[in-house]
Amino acid sequence: MTGVLRSFAERLSRGRVLRRRLPANLGGHTLYVTPDSALKLWRRELWQADPLLLSVATELVHPGDTVWDVGANVGLFTFAAAFLAGAGGHVLAVEADDWLTTLLRRSAAGLPASHAPVDVLTAAVSDSAGIAELCIAARGRAGNHLRDVAGSSQAGGTRAVSKVVTVTLDGLLDVLPAPRVLKLDTEGAEARCLQGAERLLSTIRPAVFCEVNAENVEAAGEILRRHGYLLFDAQVPPRDRHPLPEPVWDTLALPGP
Repeated sequence: MTGVLRSFAERLSRGRVLRRRLPANLGGHTLYVTPDSALKLWRRELWQADPLLLSVATELVHPGDTVWDVGANVGLFTFAAAFLAGAGGHVLAVEADDWLTTLLRRSAAGLPASHAPVDVLTAAVSDSAGIAELCIAARGRAGNHLRDVAGSSQAGGTRAVSKVVTVTLDGLLDVLPAPRVLKLDTEGAEARCLQGAERLLSTIRPAVFCEVNAENVEAAGEILRRHGYLLFDAQVPPRDRHPLPEPVWDTLALPGP
């Protein structure tokens, strides 16, 4: 897509809400999504929007699981996990952008009883509780990031800045069921999220699927290795995976023996 066409499509996407369905093998639930988050959400088939995300959900989430989706965006992982965990499970969707959490709540309102209930929390996860500034990405809301982290080059600048509440993963552990699966996609804040999860990583030891940008490789890798996690490239098929010395962009961190 040329720069001019992309810019036109991004302007057309602002504030647009679409109804899309998850694949039948992930429950077929209808989600409210927006191409203002990512242009790929114009596609009618959600599995085409992020096949790796849905594949990892299928691999990690089992009936009865509690799942935390941090940086939930429009909820592809959230609602795939709700189907996979079933009625005996529980899913927490954490998203800092209040416009996106409005869509998450609309999607959660129509969940059938056979799915895990989904709670939606409007907050950013970091290394301390407080108030921070969230930069709303100029190009797509999937690139939103806290103002004091680098974020992604795909953000294309900032269209607006809003105040957000920050929480820690250990703080959530004080008041919510502990997760067996943790997904992190926080656009440059992943090391901070892990720094605020010392107790979670040392005592609960969930499976972690985490996007790690270049600035966070060293810090995120140190934290995960210190807690006995083995690191893998989630893009590699499970049968072909081998432990890695450092995180990669799509890191799967599994607790070691």
